[in-house]
Amino acid sequence: MADAVELMFDLPTATAEYVALDTETNGLSGDRCELTEVGAVLVGGGELHEEWDSLVSVSTPLGRYIQRFTGISQEMVDGAQPPEEVLPRLAAMLRGRVLVAHNARFDVRVLRQAFARAALEWPDPPVICTVQMARRFAPLQRKRGLATLAGALGVEVEEVHRALPDARTCAQVFCALFGRLCANAPTIGDAIALLGARKVRKRPPTVPNRPRNERPHLAALPHEPGVYVFRDADGQPLYVGKSVDLRVRARSHFTSGASWTQRAEHVDHTVTESELGALLLEDRLIKALKPPGNVRGKAEPDGYVYIRCRLDIPFPILEVAREPAAGHAVCVGPVRGRAAAAELVEQLNSLFGLRHCGRTLPRREHPSAYGQMGRCLSPCLHDLDPNVYRERLDAALRLFVGRSGGEALLARVDHQIKEAAAAQRYERAAWLARRRVRLEALLSRLGGVLRAIHTGARLVLAPHPSAAGRFDAIWIAGGRVVDWGAVDGSPLVERSRRAYAQAPPPGRLGGSMPAEAVWEARLVGWWIAANNPPTLELGPRISAEQLDRFLARHGYDGASREWPATRAA
Repeated sequence: MADAVELMFDLPTATAEYVALDTETNGLSGDRCELTEVGAVLVGGGELHEEWDSLVSVSTPLGRYIQRFTGISQEMVDGAQPPEEVLPRLAAMLRGRVLVAHNARFDVRVLRQAFARAALEWPDPPVICTVQMARRFAPLQRKRGLATLAGALGVEVEEVHRALPDARTCAQVFCALFGRLCANAPTIGDAIALLGARKVRKRPPTVPNRPRNERPHLAALPHEPGVYVFRDADGQPLYVGKSVDLRVRARSHFTSGASWTQRAEHVDHTVTESELGALLLEDRLIKALKPPGNVRGKAEPDGYVYIRCRLDIPFPILEVAREPAAGHAVCVGPVRGRAAAAELVEQLNSLFGLRHCGRTLPRREHPSAYGQMGRCLSPCLHDLDPNVYRERLDAALRLFVGRSGGEALLARVDHQIKEAAAAQRYERAAWLARRRVRLEALLSRLGGVLRAIHTGARLVLAPHPSAAGRFDAIWIAGGRVVDWGAVDGSPLVERSRRAYAQAPPPGRLGGSMPAEAVWEARLVGWWIAANNPPTLELGPRISAEQLDRFLARHGYDGASREWPATRAA
């Protein structure tokens, strides 16, 4: 059995099975402590599975205080099973799995004592304590009681001081921190060593704790948004990060167990006015410095996608993708909801007779089902003039080369309904009417403005996370960031006109984006879609008065405050 337990230390953290448990006792100390209830929840893959709990009979009557505290009465334990019948079930559940508990030392001591009294062998599983996980991965949460910690992590607590509800809460807390544990500890042995929950028999700690007085001096970092760069003794970059609070975030790295922290000797920082400014600067520094601690830029929110069409291939198709297309293309978005975006693409394909198949164009002897219903021009038959197909495609794409593609699409369907009714094609008019209802629902779900990202130029104000009237100014043209940073007194009108000059001419179908600009365009796109910041559409005759009114409307007083230095694109 000892060999089997030793082998568990080599199990991958991400795929191991865990048992989150909690015990209730008679409230007495030392040898007089007896188990009154045990609850356990099986956890695998970061999700909760089967549950089990049982009351346990005791030899000593329960005191009044512990009965009020736990809600377990003397009558309940009198009718419960003895430990000799309850504990073998728990041992079988723990075998081959990792025990997880909140303040695990107490629960393990209670269970060891109960197993010894019942003359049963303690299975001695590896132990992970959620209090230790909170200290390592949620260092800013000072109060680590189970209910308090669960609330801080967004876990709803319905009942306390009973074994199964507390075990369930412990399991949910463990799942909330599970991703961070897997990222820093590849095996169970590494996880236990990192958390310091118990001595590892085989593996040394992956990253030893570093004394506080040996860390880089972080007191000079401000409580402001920005970017920081950790460097080693030779000045080589180790890690680039961003935060809306530089000092708090930089300190947290020394509780994460990241290997590069042992070599960090210096830290540089640059303050920005906003989270978006920090995201942009971080992304560009990672590309320029290529620090070993960064795999890529920060992760973006899930669910944002683009509707895009590459125009450099024969018979182009509309498709849904997580990022805009490089090269000559029309990209619409980002919009939230892949399923809704995919359905909108299907609706457009049917309305304009576009291809429903994928990028490869199969050769058919007969039209597809869509072709037979008149909803596809069937280029797969290889007898269609590409110019005819392109006219239909251009008509669909031009709906989004403007400020409100959704309204333009509905207006086009309304026009088609009138045409069908005038020609007495009532079945088609009814079909179009049903399509319009569905399209209106889809556009409502997608939200935002459906427009091609290459269209026009915009000035976006990214606000400071806590201070009113402070912004980063971001100039976007052709879907790319062409200038950004805080203003240093240089005329905004000149920078805005330069940005407008870099946008494609109004009405041009398609823009061109270099491959290296795709990630930044996506980064800025989802931040704007998620935060809906103040935005001003730029024109060829943008004036200083327009810009001043725009800034004043959103809380900036140029006369009372000087903007920080500009950071060029």
